[in-house]
Amino acid sequence: MEQSKATFEIFTKLEQKWLSHCEPTKKIRILSIDGGGTTGIVAAAALIHLEDQIRLKTGDPYAQIADFFDMISGTGVGAILAAMLSADDGTGHPLFTAREAVKFITLNNSRLFRVNKLAGVLHRRKKFSGKSMDKVLKEMFRREDGTVLTLKDTCKPLLVPCFDLNSSAPFVFSRADASGSPSFNFELWKVCRATSATPSLFKPFQLSSIDGKTSCYAVDGGLVMNNPTAAAVTHVLHNKRDFPSVNGVEDLMVLSLGNGPSCGRSKVGSNGECSTSSVVDIVLDGVSETVDQMLGNAFCWNRTDYVRIQANGLGSGRMRMEEVLKERGVESLPFGGKRLLTETNGNRIESFVQRLVASGKTSLPPSPCKESAVSPLANGR
Repeated sequence: MEQSKATFEIFTKLEQKWLSHCEPTKKIRILSIDGGGTTGIVAAAALIHLEDQIRLKTGDPYAQIADFFDMISGTGVGAILAAMLSADDGTGHPLFTAREAVKFITLNNSRLFRVNKLAGVLHRRKKFSGKSMDKVLKEMFRREDGTVLTLKDTCKPLLVPCFDLNSSAPFVFSRADASGSPSFNFELWKVCRATSATPSLFKPFQLSSIDGKTSCYAVDGGLVMNNPTAAAVTHVLHNKRDFPSVNGVEDLMVLSLGNGPSCGRSKVGSNGECSTSSVVDIVLDGVSETVDQMLGNAFCWNRTDYVRIQANGLGSGRMRMEEVLKERGVESLPFGGKRLLTETNGNRIESFVQRLVASGKTSLPPSPCKESAVSPLANGR
């Protein structure tokens, strides 16, 4: 009888241990930040509110965005914000809180986007100083001990796109590739500089990997991925090394932050003609909205797992941060167009954070520990 009791207890413990491994895994949480503009006003407002809500709902005044997201992506000014929120200060924590990141960009905006007066005179249009931006970005991504941060030195996986003029193809910087080989590891300030090199405003930016084996002649990532959400989702779905539990979008939670529409009907002449700059704005907006619609369709079974925060375009003039949060949200419809929601952007962020916090902090390791090498591509990349 005693033997039967002991056997029963052993099998009970084994069963409990086995069932614990069969519990549903946490959804992988993705944060994506659009490019667009020089201040990222919409994303800035959303990020501060996001982190404030995380702290409020957890009761932890030191909680940060990187604690609750497994992957962060960004383009242009969105990439600068994404990198600031994920760059490791050496202790496994981000260098900047959301509020600190926005404040730094606001205070240094005139240095990041300083007009090159000589170039403006010669080319009859405004150009920004690459050297001035370089200096600010170097300050951003250097630790107090002087360490220059690279793609590997992030608390969470980071993904940033640009367009490579050498190969005439998109080039996507990622921590996963950087962890696999020094040939895909780049200094973080250079990654942000590459994705921000808007044609006509900045010259293309030349950069090389840490070991010098991979080079890129970059222009603005917004030309091909102004909204990098689809690239981030695809990356997670296929990166089994970092995200082995992900089998489909049903395993994801995604927060995508826009930066307001670049264009409007006012930029179209009375005769229906558009200037070249207006056409570029329309293309950037079109790329972002197309990605939003595709992801809306992919998550149509549960739209609470995919939230897009974007200015609804009904306001006039330059928006302030508080106005962004008070605006009613918009949502893409399956076959084109959008609908105006009853919830404000602030309400939608709060609802998302409620689910985010309920699922707990991310369990993804803060720093990579991979030794496998990545074979260079045929074209030398």
